[in-house]
Amino acid sequence: MRLERDIEQALIAMVRGAARAEILPRFRNLSAGAIKTKSSAIDLVTDADVAAEEHITRAVDTILPGAVVIGEEAVSADASRLQQLPGAEIAVIVDPIDGTWNFANGLATFGVILAVTVRGQTVFGLLYDPVVDDWVEASLGGGAWFAAPGRPPEPLRVAPERPFAEATGFLPHYLFPKAEQPRLAHGMVTARRVNALCCSCHEYRVMAQGNADFVQTEGINCWDHAAGVLAVTEAGGHAQLVDGRAYAPTIAEGRLTVSSGAAMRAEVLEAFGLA
Repeated sequence: MRLERDIEQALIAMVRGAARAEILPRFRNLSAGAIKTKSSAIDLVTDADVAAEEHITRAVDTILPGAVVIGEEAVSADASRLQQLPGAEIAVIVDPIDGTWNFANGLATFGVILAVTVRGQTVFGLLYDPVVDDWVEASLGGGAWFAAPGRPPEPLRVAPERPFAEATGFLPHYLFPKAEQPRLAHGMVTARRVNALCCSCHEYRVMAQGNADFVQTEGINCWDHAAGVLAVTEAGGHAQLVDGRAYAPTIAEGRLTVSSGAAMRAEVLEAFGLA
């Protein structure tokens, strides 16, 4: 099942509106009390995250009545909400500000991620940049596209597969257990360039646009990855959990390798000792 195009366009317009109303006015304008920690000192939530998620949650009910909304901040407050996703006929998964650490520290590398699932399968994904007001969108079987106001959408294609020594990718080594980090560091220096943007939204955008070869994750929170995986795979890429399972947004634990192809995936796993 795919969404009707008018529904996709309404969701895009809604996310743009939420960013204008709740996110951009607070960017580089947060008081100390507007920033809080969650699981660690680098896991932050701001008043903008909460306000944007509430805005989107209310608006979804008018666009997709009856849809289950799985928001990062709502799940942070009540983890049982995540249990609604596997059984939902239609669910909307929202990361109101992906890259909150960047946002809270005045860096413009953040975005809004939205995905729609039907019976556990992602059918629409949106990776929106509020600062520039452009986005990557993808629909199941409909390809991945770069879009911005006033210009025709551009079809996206991942980079051709190349040797790992020539590859560029993203890996958040700091999220892995300390004991694994030396092994990861060794693998990082064998590629052309490996870093982390601290923002899944932009990492997946870069990859879907053909400017990176892989994304290797430590976890698989659905709000971070459902939309991006759809965008990359619709652009011709490959996504698979390290343990060999196919990716699904309903899977809550594991590590995910998203790559330009199966051969690149194998090289990523070998280089980082994850195979």
